[in-house]
Amino acid sequence: MGPYGARKRDDQGAKESAANGDRLKYESSYSNSSSSFSSHSSPSIIAPLIANPRSDLFRFKRNRVAVGALDGTLIHAVGVAHDSRELTETMRDPSNNFPFPPAGIFSEMKSSINHLLLLSLIYFCGLFSNARAIPRQRPFNNTIPALLIFGDSIVDPGNNDYVGTILKANFPPYGRDFANRAATGRFTNGQLPTDYIISYVGIKDYVPPYLNRSLSIDELMTGVSFASAGSGFDPLTPRLFNVTPLQKQLEHFQEYRKRIEDAIGKGKTINLIRKSVFLVSAGINDFSLNYFTTRLRRLNFSVSDYEKFVLQHLKEFIQGLLNQGATKIAMVGLPPLGCLPFIITSNTIPLTGRRCVERINSIARGYNVLLQSELHRLQNTTPDKETKIYYADFYRPLQDLIQNYQIYGFEEVSSGCCGTGILETSFLCNPKTPICSDVSKYIFWDSIHPTDRAYYFVFQAFRPLIDFIIKDAVATN
Repeated sequence: MGPYGARKRDDQGAKESAANGDRLKYESSYSNSSSSFSSHSSPSIIAPLIANPRSDLFRFKRNRVAVGALDGTLIHAVGVAHDSRELTETMRDPSNNFPFPPAGIFSEMKSSINHLLLLSLIYFCGLFSNARAIPRQRPFNNTIPALLIFGDSIVDPGNNDYVGTILKANFPPYGRDFANRAATGRFTNGQLPTDYIISYVGIKDYVPPYLNRSLSIDELMTGVSFASAGSGFDPLTPRLFNVTPLQKQLEHFQEYRKRIEDAIGKGKTINLIRKSVFLVSAGINDFSLNYFTTRLRRLNFSVSDYEKFVLQHLKEFIQGLLNQGATKIAMVGLPPLGCLPFIITSNTIPLTGRRCVERINSIARGYNVLLQSELHRLQNTTPDKETKIYYADFYRPLQDLIQNYQIYGFEEVSSGCCGTGILETSFLCNPKTPICSDVSKYIFWDSIHPTDRAYYFVFQAFRPLIDFIIKDAVATN
């Protein structure tokens, strides 16, 4: 079986693949720094707990972060209070709009928080130990058969290898920490967040690119990515580098559906799509490579108008997925764009120091607020009650890595590992480009894309949402 071979569900507790070895080198320090609490007596409540002295565990009062379903059945954010009494008061506060949980849950929360404090102690001890990491147990999943992915380079495992574009990553040093050191076309040194997600869910080890025509029907049925590096919702964005537009990715999905129908029949294909999770990650290039870098859109759109323009195309894309039978759609928000090394370089006066561009970060945050609002509207106007639309917060976990980089074991946050790290990406990061001596100390691999290790921490931040989607799927199937 090839590197993208589907894995049977009964081996979820089996040993990890060779490619996960690099991940395990740092999993021990992280596994004790992140946990989650989910009320068994109230499935509408999910509270991520971060055992980190500078993270939300110690900073949270009554702030909330959007995470989870957007239909009102889930508390979109449950932060972490300092003790069970404060948490009780927070949830009783009518201004927070929390559906109050059943009696007895707060003793469970108190026990969870006490457990968390113990995990915090273990975490700090783990920072100074060389204990071997133990692979994390995957969640039980017999309801989600496939992960179907659309978007840009954050989730493109190599589709651009088959497209006539200069935006490729199928050569070293890309992939130096992937299985067999293979440069598959992923714009990083190892795995993408979606590789970690599909492995965690227990479907298979990696997400393959749809445009690889050698994929078997089994590999297609367990999930592929249609994403294309450099793409975006704005139709102009993919034209800048001749990559696959989102609308064309949707056409590829329709082709995919026909191939599956020919193999297993129409009824089984409809059921497969209905149970699958669709993940969309796009918008970064619309702002970073298009609006902020070229002049054309800025001549015709203010920032506010451009945000609305992008969101209109986003809504049309989601509607296209719904029309094709998707019922579980996770939309990834923008990261802190002002912290991308490329953006820092293009917006900083030389010799004045490299730091995140707050003006651009503010725009990314504002867009994410508008995005969540639009997703709420879509959820509320969707006639099919089985349909769930989720928001995945990319901004907060990456920003946390950058602000608290020393806690996570990083040393360099404003430049990438490849070359100078301030401009290089794709063909500028090539076999002749020098790379850093220790990639584990870098948050960014090149001037735009995070490292495998940074992506792993982002995946960990997504885990409460992933777990909820699995539980939500059980409830609706």
